[in-house]
Amino acid sequence: MENRNLTTYAALAGGLLLANRMRKRRQQGLLDAVEDTAGTRRASGPGLLSLAALVGGGLYLSRKLRQGPGAGSASNVQESIELDVPVSTAYNQWTQFEEFPKFMATVEEVRQLDDTHLHWRAIVAGKSKEWDAEITEQIPDERIAWRSTDGVTNAGVVTFHRIGDSRTRVMLQMDYEPETLTEQVGDAVGGVKLTAKGNLKRFKELVEARGTETGAWRGEVAAH
Repeated sequence: MENRNLTTYAALAGGLLLANRMRKRRQQGLLDAVEDTAGTRRASGPGLLSLAALVGGGLYLSRKLRQGPGAGSASNVQESIELDVPVSTAYNQWTQFEEFPKFMATVEEVRQLDDTHLHWRAIVAGKSKEWDAEITEQIPDERIAWRSTDGVTNAGVVTFHRIGDSRTRVMLQMDYEPETLTEQVGDAVGGVKLTAKGNLKRFKELVEARGTETGAWRGEVAAH
């Protein structure tokens, strides 16, 4: 019964979040044209789209939560950002895994055990968790791929794209499977995506402020 009530409250929260976003867009004038075209504002008042958002957001979150962990509920996050540094600088800095806590908001510690193995400690949905990860492919100035070997289930790849002599696009793709109801709620309302976006923004600020990398590992790891 407790889980059912939590799911209901979480679904309502998801709907309220979506409705609030739509209200903010209306205040910015972004929804007025849509409402006028559809006739909803004149026919049923300005609350119709907000009500639809509340119901729709709640139904979406309820559906996500009912799937449950391990039921095809893995989250896929894709984000990118452009940096005003050479591609080698961006890549070299990313290889300094133990400095990840400086720009990854929820990461408390990363210990590099050897060239291809890392131990992570981070806050996930308000709780401290630890896991081991393995670098599964690494090509200098191009890509770094990884997967967890125990603990929190996650995998991903970060790629580096030269745009110009001093400009680089960093693209992050990550698969992550929520383990608890709280983590499912965070995923359903976009928490993982927002965290990834914020991490890339802080990485950009960190590298651009320094103008150079703090270290580098230029070895290769064959895909496996």
